[in-house]
Amino acid sequence: MILSVSRRTDIPAFYSDWFMNRIREGFVVTKNPFNPKQMHRISLNPHVIDCIVFWSKNPKAMINHLDELDSRGYKYYFQFTLNGYGKDIEPFVPAREEMIHTFKKISKKIGRHRVIWRYDPILINTRYDVTHHIHNFEYICKKLSGYTEKCIISFIDSYQKNKNNLKRAEVHFMADKEMTFLAQNLSHIAESNSMHLETCSEKINLDELNIQHGKCIDDKLIERIIGCAIKVSKDKNQRSDCGCVSSIDIGAYNSCKHRCIYCYANYSQQSMNDNIQKHHVKSPLLIGELDGSEVIKAKEMKSLRRHQMTIFEEVK
Repeated sequence: MILSVSRRTDIPAFYSDWFMNRIREGFVVTKNPFNPKQMHRISLNPHVIDCIVFWSKNPKAMINHLDELDSRGYKYYFQFTLNGYGKDIEPFVPAREEMIHTFKKISKKIGRHRVIWRYDPILINTRYDVTHHIHNFEYICKKLSGYTEKCIISFIDSYQKNKNNLKRAEVHFMADKEMTFLAQNLSHIAESNSMHLETCSEKINLDELNIQHGKCIDDKLIERIIGCAIKVSKDKNQRSDCGCVSSIDIGAYNSCKHRCIYCYANYSQQSMNDNIQKHHVKSPLLIGELDGSEVIKAKEMKSLRRHQMTIFEEVK
């Protein structure tokens, strides 16, 4: 099984100690984000966790835990978002230079193929226009040259949960022609710095620019990391344009402290404040604690490798 840590919140940045406590205890309890009364116990046995995909804008706090993950037999890679926006867009993300330093440090430690750079999402307004993105991307790209093999880009999407923030930021949504022009420039810069460019959940076809539709949770990369073939299908729970393969996400919405204005996972200021207060580093849950009255169903966990191992137990 592939563990996603996490699309819903930045666990490496803000909850790495909690995550390592779950690793040491060997399980985590998750709530269905659409029905919090439904809970599942997820085994974290390294024999069934084929790979962990970390999503983060600031995974610095995870660096000191990587040796322990290695010693316990876990395989993993990072989706590292580095956009270089100002505090008006990413108010609590550290400065660009600091994140470049962190990126390089992780790459040196685990290998450049295991740190994917995300320039995501690309938003356009009067401050961050197309020219800005070309220059900013080129600057970061040159700094990361030799420290990653791939960059994933996406263009800003408007959701019900972020549209008010985007309106206040006067975000302009690009037409296909404008996207293609920008992508062409980014592709040339990436190729000049020995990086391959892919898109994330984009309808637009940029194949002629040597930019393919990507898989952020990528079975081919996972096979490369773990050294054997896996059998896994496309994730049916994601958008139709998403190429990711199936995974289990252990995060929670309304709990990320970065507070980026484009975020779809933080959509209630009050819930976010409450959830952050409810976090307990030793709880099986990311948000809140168990009181003993819950009915928790164990998730059947299967390794995706050719010789599968299965863990299943009843939990009440």
